[in-house]
Amino acid sequence: MNTFSGLSLVLDRAAERRDEVEWVAARANSSQARFLVLDAEQQALAITDGDALRWLDAAERESLLPELPASLLGITEQNTFFLLHAGARGDAVASALGARRIPLREAGLRLPAHEAGLFAYAKGLAHWQREMRHCHACGGALQLVASGHRAQCMACGKLHFPRTDAAVIVIVEHDGACLLGRQANWPQGRYSTLAGFVEPGESLEDAVRREVAEEAGVRVDQVHYHSSQPWPLPASLMVGFTATAHDRAIQLRDGELEEARWFTPAQIAEGLADGSFATPPKLSVSYRLLAHWLSERGGLDLDSLIARQR
Repeated sequence: MNTFSGLSLVLDRAAERRDEVEWVAARANSSQARFLVLDAEQQALAITDGDALRWLDAAERESLLPELPASLLGITEQNTFFLLHAGARGDAVASALGARRIPLREAGLRLPAHEAGLFAYAKGLAHWQREMRHCHACGGALQLVASGHRAQCMACGKLHFPRTDAAVIVIVEHDGACLLGRQANWPQGRYSTLAGFVEPGESLEDAVRREVAEEAGVRVDQVHYHSSQPWPLPASLMVGFTATAHDRAIQLRDGELEEARWFTPAQIAEGLADGSFATPPKLSVSYRLLAHWLSERGGLDLDSLIARQR
């Protein structure tokens, strides 16, 4: 399962109850309430002696951040989870609790899956809340409603909803090889699958074909969905695909890539062994696309190949 994904397996977002002010307040004041605190840099609090978030309970919230509005994240059988955006006061809260701060990328690699997913959810919501200050229709001031999941204009009454920017990411293959590219500012030897944002009036499949053509000059025919991954860095959804190319002709067109190459499974394995090839980060759907392709086409386990480097 992709990093930050699968949260619905454990969390009920309780969207239908976000407008029930009394119910939300009762949940926030209960012994089952747990509050995730984000600081000004959108880092979360974590315990100092392990890999887990440092949640506030209702009493700690009342003591440290009593006036901050809490945004409902959802409920499980045991707890109700909320977001508190502490901003510049994050330093003081971390010090009072003896907690450390952890950025989302590190959380995706180190925290339990459900905690990393909750952090990603909270960070995406907090980013939207911070950015949405004025109405797009009239310029009026906005007020958060629905437990932080909508913003209502105080002048014209228009409602604004959180948005997510869709992006496609794809592993393209042709006759036993996959197409990977690298950007000039990446670590030496790192290659990744091609990606880009979806444009207005464009299907996801058409976005795949356009992006591959723009970046590498490769013509893509068949496109198939693989999986998706929330990517709140700051507000995207990565939609992963596999695709088949007409041929291997490469022509870098838009200047985004420094290089694009075709790799066979054997070449990737050899590159990992001698250090000339580096994968995208493990928390990315790009890594999962590459791992799936190597398993299907070469019978290779990417995690095992990397472990042999150590």
